[in-house]
Amino acid sequence: MYSSSPADAPVVREPLHAPVAHLVRGGVVEGIHYGSVVVLGADGRVEFQLGDIEAAFYPRSAVKPLQAVAMLRAGLPLDGALLSLAAASHSGEERHLAGTRRILELAGLTEDDLRNVPDLPFDPAVRDAWVREGRTPSRLAQNCSGKHAAMLWTAKVNGWSLEDYLDPGHPLQQAIQEVVEDLTGQRVARVSVDGCGAPLFSISLHGLARALSRITTAAPGTPEARVADAMRAHAEMASGAGRDVAALMRAVPGLLAKDGFEGVQVAALPDGRAIAVKIADGANRARIPVAAAALVRAGVDPESLTAFAGEPLLGGGEPVGRVRAVRALDAVELPACA
Repeated sequence: MYSSSPADAPVVREPLHAPVAHLVRGGVVEGIHYGSVVVLGADGRVEFQLGDIEAAFYPRSAVKPLQAVAMLRAGLPLDGALLSLAAASHSGEERHLAGTRRILELAGLTEDDLRNVPDLPFDPAVRDAWVREGRTPSRLAQNCSGKHAAMLWTAKVNGWSLEDYLDPGHPLQQAIQEVVEDLTGQRVARVSVDGCGAPLFSISLHGLARALSRITTAAPGTPEARVADAMRAHAEMASGAGRDVAALMRAVPGLLAKDGFEGVQVAALPDGRAIAVKIADGANRARIPVAAAALVRAGVDPESLTAFAGEPLLGGGEPVGRVRAVRALDAVELPACA
């Protein structure tokens, strides 16, 4: 436990976001993405910030490593690939479906016990194949099914009710909120509902970065270290083949990273250096180049991040520009993508 008395909740206000990414076409700034960025040093201090890192916001799926830590603290008996899946926003590949079924099987439960929203697979190629085969939306295919299966098993281990495990007042969700507050070091500002149906806790961007830093620096064998080890060793289980967040973890040794809908990205290194990004308009194309620039700010070798410097903008089928982080984020210039 990090603090028996977390700080006050972040203020609920319109975030004071700043420009964080430019769409540059033919040498002209064609568009601007606003957002906020925080970079923490190994000692936990803020080394760089842009925008509003203290306003309340919803981290969306970037909070899943924290939820997984909470479930382990509550007795969830998972490690390895299945623990990574419990912290996943998965692509709906067959390995993800099989893994979720295995968690349910180990818990003595079935897909019918899940309460997440039925959906098609998240990955476009997997989704298209699913539709061609005439398959319909399912709770198993929805990208949070691994987390929901783990939540059910955690509830069963503790003798808690299963039918209402998503209720914010349920002992499981109360335990998760306590851990979110413990790891972030601040009270939750508001509680809402995420897309999958699970409670969603509003924290600050600063608090999110601090939480992941604490997870990566925790002592071996702790719930925090078990989550970090599982996600790093099984990055594709926590996301999917071809997903940028898995590629980012492979590119930077020891990096733990998690993305979230609406332009959220958090990442931390084993020594505690951490970054967190929120893109104001939720644009996914700005998330990774801004995160890569923040990681360079944190001291990561820019050569290892070349592939994440920004997707190209096309004109007539040929690259004529790219999405790039604003120069205020530059520690050094990231090499351009080929």
